[in-house]
Amino acid sequence: MLALDVAHAVGVVSSLALAAVMLLAGVSKLAGNWRADATALGAPWWLAAPVPFVELLLGALLAAQLGRPIVAWCALALLVVFSGFIALQLSHGRRPPCACFGAWSTKPIGTGHLVRNALFAALALLATLA
Repeated sequence: MLALDVAHAVGVVSSLALAAVMLLAGVSKLAGNWRADATALGAPWWLAAPVPFVELLLGALLAAQLGRPIVAWCALALLVVFSGFIALQLSHGRRPPCACFGAWSTKPIGTGHLVRNALFAALALLATLA
């Protein structure tokens, strides 16, 4: 019984931390110049346009603890896509500004961004714990 309580607590805390990340990322993109930032990253606008809204939706659902395991899996999938995109850019020698957190992240993409996303992915995995 105690193990289930601990797992549940870890899942809740992890999901709340991930919610904060997702909400901050979405809000900062909308507050900045996301269209220009996404274009500089090499993302097609039709694909990049909904990203802040998806982040806000996932963050809000995680914060409210609605469908937490499924939402956490969706957040993990989004992080995998982001990491794949960063890895692709790096493999082509491109290092545009990250813009992951809008104007707060103007540093060129690098392996540190992949490590950071791996940590966020770990939070997402922990958030799936019931």
